[in-house]
Amino acid sequence: MSASLNAAAAAATATTTAQDPARTEPLAVLGRDVTVPLVTGGEVTYAALDYAASAPALQRVWDDVAAYAPYYGSVHRGAGYLSQLSTDLFEQSRATVAEFLDCRPSDQVVFTRSTTDSLNLLAAVIPADCQVFVFETEHHASLLPWTNAQVSYLNAPRTPDEAVATLERALADRDPYGPALVCVTGASNVTGELWPVKELAAAAHAHGARIVLDAAQLAPHHPVSVRDLGVDWVAFSGHKLYAPFGSGVLAGRADWLQQAEPYLAGGGASRKVSRREDGGVDVEWHTTAARHEAGSPNVIGVYSIASACRALTEAGFENLVAREQQLVARVREGLAEVPAVRVLSLFGDDAPRVGVISFVVDGWNSSHFAAALSAEYGIGVRDGLFCAHPLVRTLLGNEPQAQGECGAPEAAPGERSLNAIRVSFGAGTPDEHVERFVRAVKELVADGAKWQYRTEEGRCVPAV
Repeated sequence: MSASLNAAAAAATATTTAQDPARTEPLAVLGRDVTVPLVTGGEVTYAALDYAASAPALQRVWDDVAAYAPYYGSVHRGAGYLSQLSTDLFEQSRATVAEFLDCRPSDQVVFTRSTTDSLNLLAAVIPADCQVFVFETEHHASLLPWTNAQVSYLNAPRTPDEAVATLERALADRDPYGPALVCVTGASNVTGELWPVKELAAAAHAHGARIVLDAAQLAPHHPVSVRDLGVDWVAFSGHKLYAPFGSGVLAGRADWLQQAEPYLAGGGASRKVSRREDGGVDVEWHTTAARHEAGSPNVIGVYSIASACRALTEAGFENLVAREQQLVARVREGLAEVPAVRVLSLFGDDAPRVGVISFVVDGWNSSHFAAALSAEYGIGVRDGLFCAHPLVRTLLGNEPQAQGECGAPEAAPGERSLNAIRVSFGAGTPDEHVERFVRAVKELVADGAKWQYRTEEGRCVPAV
């Protein structure tokens, strides 16, 4: 594992003990007081434990956006006060994100719609003869964009050292004179395990390749330093980082970005457009980040990302990591007390991880179990393959679960479902939500569901 991330995880564990019982409070998030009905009667405060899909927005972010909203204006295109103010806010947000990621002075920060959009942007600008190396364990956002490149899909490693060795072997066998790119996650969206990013970056560079870090699951849980990790680019989404939907970041080296055609052609990307005598047009594109930000940008989304970056920094990332590790330990200890539960892992039980844990329960279809958690306990988790189908199938050994009383098939027609349950949490998760989850798992396994369920349009739902 990366030395820096490993040290952070170790420090978090040590800090957890030192801080107890005076623990860091969860950050205020939207929806923390929302109540939901239970099929068994009554209501309960909703326990949002699906942070790996979308984390709730921080109250601080929402307040910052609300304060800015009356001053909303189009950026880079107006002489009026609101446009000038919005332009300053937009560019200051770029600087805030660069500082949050500890970017190099020459790096560019390009604003996108999401991690998926960021990686598709990078896929669009890589040289035509670029070779791309991706582990099968990646999220589909990292696995699928490289349609115009020669792609090598690497088998799932079972230790961090094996990950580095696998990459080194693959790079050693490539054409050493052509461009190459490695794409790797910082923290798995399935197991939560931290990957050896720094060591993988060093291996890539030793073989003349570049590396992009998918930090969608890492940035909300750990500090990310582009310089310390040695990555060439980093991508993440605002909606994982406690900001609203619709904004993302690609930050890193400028050369491939500057040399390629704009990701989108249009206003903002073009610096100068003129007619030719033959009736055509000549275009001079920007060489700044604006080259790939055509159209009117999502100013509020960009500002919300910057606000989240400031909020996490000011809250003290070490304290947030320490508290999250307490929650991870509580969930893992609770699940370990249930013999029917199997937690999924690539690197083993002792591997450091963020607040993302996937598991299966003997005798239960995962969709049925997740539905019961929601309907009977007010707990929101996720079931399925988590947009990482090859990884989940590898972890489950490609052995389908028994269909159980209710199931939402993920497999082809005629096959049994093959899916898992994922619980995920972070800086806004109250202790009570985790305790309720652990108690609910134990009760469901011991006593079964209190309600009947059926499959409706591919989802397991309470029967009414």
